[in-house]
Amino acid sequence: MTGPMAGAPGVAIPPDGPLLCVETSCDDTSAAIVRSREVLSSIVSSQDELHAQFGGVVPEVASRRHTELVNDVVAEAMSAAGVGWRDLAAVATTQGPGLIGALLVGLAAAKAIAYRRRLPLIPVNHIQGHIAANYSLGLEAPFVCLVASGGHTLLAVVEEGVAYRVAARTMDDAAGEAFDKGARLLGLGYPGGKELDLLAATGDARYVSFPRAVLRGRDFSFSGLKTALLYDLRGRDEAEVEAHRADIAASYQAAIVHQLVEKTAACAAREGLRRVAIAGGVAANSGLRQALTERCEAEGLQLALPPLSLCTDNAGMIGLAAGFLPALPWPTYLDLDAFASDSATRPAKRRPPAARPAHSA
Repeated sequence: MTGPMAGAPGVAIPPDGPLLCVETSCDDTSAAIVRSREVLSSIVSSQDELHAQFGGVVPEVASRRHTELVNDVVAEAMSAAGVGWRDLAAVATTQGPGLIGALLVGLAAAKAIAYRRRLPLIPVNHIQGHIAANYSLGLEAPFVCLVASGGHTLLAVVEEGVAYRVAARTMDDAAGEAFDKGARLLGLGYPGGKELDLLAATGDARYVSFPRAVLRGRDFSFSGLKTALLYDLRGRDEAEVEAHRADIAASYQAAIVHQLVEKTAACAAREGLRRVAIAGGVAANSGLRQALTERCEAEGLQLALPPLSLCTDNAGMIGLAAGFLPALPWPTYLDLDAFASDSATRPAKRRPPAARPAHSA
């Protein structure tokens, strides 16, 4: 896979010029200033408290909140980096995939800033952004990257920069969705994945024998595991669940982590690669980080664990990815559109320009 605007004409930007980066693909409003592989500032305004009352992200609510926050978040990121408008070399923004309304807010803001300052604009695929977070560690391609979040679970073979091919993907649910659903079944708060991880750290992962069979083939599957948790909880009375909630959480998390680690290690062996990385919100899970560290040490693999601040959605990772992608010259990007669906196997496309009406003589 190539960049979001594969084949599009690019324009050179100064290699040491700072990029203003915007990320609004879901419920976090983020802006950052990135120079080469250095994140000078990264501001993330979380909407967790706003969506907690609904038990999950409400797309319309998220979009409206992005509209309220994006200008202030951009200003804060620039101030924190000590960068002014005249210093910027280009603007980068997430084009997709994600919640379409949320994406459009960030894309519109980025286009407006770039147009006003006559700057190039770099559209970034969200998945490539997650992968690029590992470049902050000095990692070099090629490597296998486990991308796991609430909306995506796949194994990417990163061949150069942020160009990759998909070696495996989930056949049903994403790992992050499995964590969130499990948290709801266990009566935990929002965001569920983080709450389940904290609770699991105090439990015994051997308490429940959840299915750990690794499916034949390369792909992931988590729907059966969610069902197993549901039936396990139904078979216990409230007092037993309350007494062993941490143990059940630990057992459930261990089953998810087991599949992620086994599939990742198998992919590295199959591809003949000695470097492994993780990316996405699930990459912040402590159980996964520990288990994958132990497995890579046992097999002599080099493992990249991006800092927690670059695992969840953030504009810093968008800037790190932008350094490998073409910058669209002013003002050719004004008709650029966002895309909501997972475009991991194809480059994103620009909306064709509207036909101009013929002028009468």
